[in-house]
Amino acid sequence: MAEPVPVTRDVDLGTAKLLPDVDRDRAWLLTMDGAPQSYVDLDEPTHLEFEYARRVAHVLDAVAAPGLPLDVLHLGGGALTLPRYTAATRPGSRQRVIEADRGLIELVAEHLPLPAGSGIEVCAGDARAALEAAPAGSADVVVADVFGGSRVPAHLTSVAYARAAARVLRPGGHYVANLADGAPFAFLRSQVATFAAVFPHLCLIAEAPMLRGRRFGNAVLVAARTELPVAALSRRAAADAFPARVEHGTALERFTADAHPVTDAEATASPEPPGGTFSIG
Repeated sequence: MAEPVPVTRDVDLGTAKLLPDVDRDRAWLLTMDGAPQSYVDLDEPTHLEFEYARRVAHVLDAVAAPGLPLDVLHLGGGALTLPRYTAATRPGSRQRVIEADRGLIELVAEHLPLPAGSGIEVCAGDARAALEAAPAGSADVVVADVFGGSRVPAHLTSVAYARAAARVLRPGGHYVANLADGAPFAFLRSQVATFAAVFPHLCLIAEAPMLRGRRFGNAVLVAARTELPVAALSRRAAADAFPARVEHGTALERFTADAHPVTDAEATASPEPPGGTFSIG
């Protein structure tokens, strides 16, 4: 069998590269403009290389009984790591993925094709427009992993956007977002305040050094109208190779401090990561 070779292609929003993992057969790293974007093992879709992806997966694991199919709306597609994970762990799930970059969709379909009968539909479009057009009460989970370059777009950070997510979710549904920030956490605090204005139950999953302001990094925000599975999430996050903690309740209120909800008029993208934070090569 021929050795896999890297693939480079200019897509709509930058330069995409697919880099084979020399340690795992049929496993690939997708980068966009040099920043790691997705990791996929075609033979083992439950293998999640990125810590933030594992934390989102913990939520997908904890929100319903094991193996129970879910209806999931993914905002941001990349190489479809989390949709593949959900299809493997919850067969029969119906999943819709919204990805803004048509060129990237074509690249992934060509080189990292989905298995037959995956239940995953990939659509080109803007995440917020797709969310606002989705039927009310149509999703068990909304997963937001949208980055323009290395920043969360401004129009996906406001109260109006949070309300759109709440409308699409079923009463017991969960919103899960991958966010990135560093001290003094103006963006992350504002996001907690924004979603707290819409959802009564929230938690934040991140590594302790990141939350202490020692470095820029990812944090996973979870929001729902019903009680969150905090105990289950805490156990899973603590058992990771790079343990994380789950901030909720009073501790999360202290973290949020005096941050206020963000309106569309004042919304801004997440901060640019310090040079080299998420880049390789």
